Amino acid sequence: MSQYTQQPQFPQAPVPAAQARNGLGTAALILGIIGALSGLIPFLFWLAGILGVIALIMGLAGRGRAKRGEATNKGVALAGTVLGLISLIMSVVGAVILFKAVDDAVNDIDKTISDSSAAEKPGDGSAKGDGRNGRNGNKGADKSEDKSSEETLEAGDSAVYDDELTVTVSDPKAYTPGEYALGHTKGNKAYLVTVVIDNAGKEKFDATFITAEARAGEEGVKAEEIIDDKVGEIFTGSIMPGKKATLQYAFDAPADAENLVVEVSPGISHDDSQWDLKL
Repeated sequence: MSQYTQQPQFPQAPVPAAQARNGLGTAALILGIIGALSGLIPFLFWLAGILGVIALIMGLAGRGRAKRGEATNKGVALAGTVLGLISLIMSVVGAVILFKAVDDAVNDIDKTISDSSAAEKPGDGSAKGDGRNGRNGNKGADKSEDKSSEETLEAGDSAVYDDELTVTVSDPKAYTPGEYALGHTKGNKAYLVTVVIDNAGKEKFDATFITAEARAGEEGVKAEEIIDDKVGEIFTGSIMPGKKATLQYAFDAPADAENLVVEVSPGISHDDSQWDLKL
């Protein structure tokens, strides 16, 4: 009998395959999408920049894993990298636009203060009693008397400012909101108001901050602005010297309201003006 006995052979257990590490690529894609969407909102450019940097770094790291065979989502990582880069570009553009708008607003304010100081010098007949921007109400060419800067204007009257910017509001017209309109309450009536901005000055006017609000009836309840496929679009851009811009607003008013008070604000450096419109 042999001294040595043969040991029984057992089959070896299979070695488990390494699990794919796809987390970085997936996270890069998610952050890149959020960053790109944030870049569409002017005041969230900083968030787009932060998420863009993180998505770009994670996307590049995810691609490196895929090349080494540690991950299987190379395409997802690449998409996250591209979206991260897009978010960075959008954040830079958003920052430039916002800073330029703020700089233009500051320059307008400085110019307005300088003009007001010059207007208040003794012997200058153009000085205004309360230091506000001058406003002359006129309805066409046949109404030239001055209106007080505190007086509510009527339909067709114009608010004229020191920089020769003129704002005119028309008579309200009945309006039928679209099928999917926002701001319209069933049972109320809708009215369309046309606002004309005339820049007769020598410098372009930044119209980014033009706003219009309204109150209806004797109680002065807020008249919601109506937004549909025809009205409610935000006006952007500038009005060059000698040019005009026409804006249309639709407001929702109670059915028994007899008047609509519309307040227009041309910008940060201009006083608000009010028109009392008969319905």
